[in-house]
Amino acid sequence: MSTKTTLSLALGSLTAGLLITSHAFAMPSTLNWTAYGTGTSGNAQIMAISQLLQEEHGTQSRVIPGENDTMRMTPLKTGRVDLCACGIASYYGSEGVMMFAQPDWGPQPIRVISTSMASFGLGMAVAGDVEIESIADLEGKRLAYLRGDDALNKAAEAYLAFAGLTWDDVERVDFPGYNAAFDGIISGRADAAITTTVTPAAQRLAASPRGLQWPELPTEDEAGWERMLEVAPYFQPHDVSSGAGIDADQPLASASYPYPIMVSNADLAPDTVHGLIKTLAESFDDYKDNAPGASGYALENQNMTWVVPFHDAVVDYYRDTGVWTDEMEEHQNSLVERQTLLMDAWEQYKADAPEDEEAFISGWMAERREVLDNAGFNPVF
Repeated sequence: MSTKTTLSLALGSLTAGLLITSHAFAMPSTLNWTAYGTGTSGNAQIMAISQLLQEEHGTQSRVIPGENDTMRMTPLKTGRVDLCACGIASYYGSEGVMMFAQPDWGPQPIRVISTSMASFGLGMAVAGDVEIESIADLEGKRLAYLRGDDALNKAAEAYLAFAGLTWDDVERVDFPGYNAAFDGIISGRADAAITTTVTPAAQRLAASPRGLQWPELPTEDEAGWERMLEVAPYFQPHDVSSGAGIDADQPLASASYPYPIMVSNADLAPDTVHGLIKTLAESFDDYKDNAPGASGYALENQNMTWVVPFHDAVVDYYRDTGVWTDEMEEHQNSLVERQTLLMDAWEQYKADAPEDEEAFISGWMAERREVLDNAGFNPVF
């Protein structure tokens, strides 16, 4: 049985179990957050949730906007904030890769509180004049590579893997940034780029003479999904109903991952976490329409076997309300074991690591792969 089916069946159990979660808990007078910049849907969602926390618990929220991953994740690392409404960097932080492979970072003790899965997705935007019926037809085409954007380049790699392709099977065209890549497609210097379906860049391509098309990722293609998740296990099948050129009545079979991802460190006070998840789950109707994408926090949208472990207090809440299963427990324990293994390996590696940053990162990534391989985990990176 799929996780989503399990959660749908558990909705009744949640209602039935609410009484047993009514034990007293103390929410703090103030919660400090980092979130995406003002004007984004992620920021608006946290502001809506903050207003609800104030109304129900008297908890004031201080939300610090961060325009990039470093600005959002650093205050969580240093303890300046309690929570981060983050992107997929939260997974990279848990794994100690990309920016978190640098000497002043390393694997982080990150725990999920809740996630939002909205109506948009992350897709392969292909110029409309390119003859393509599936991702496999990208072979030989010109695919944008964004210098310095490891996350989107990894997503592009995952999309290629769905069809059994790699970067060697396409013509890689380097661009200095995201908007420049779409300028390149519109002007005929590239054919495709990875993007969220609702971005202005995708809208610009759709309105251009070249037009826009989105190749599908059929859910029934089990081999394709297995290859994709080997590269980027944080993706999941998603019926996308909003975005440039997408008809809400005919959703696109594509992929996505949560945005934002509400995370804390593992040591955030259990009472605080209990108050948060109880409010998010039981007062859903009070905030779901108060910000774009806030409906994505619905219980049926929570992936209980995702790639970052939940906070212990979240697990306790879902267990008490009848949602948590033995399968979820086994997966959670595996994720905690993996993260602990990486954090221990990091401390050992640092004790005798090279001082040169490039050599440090290269050595850590090699050490990380070996440690995970020896323990029977997929290194992914």
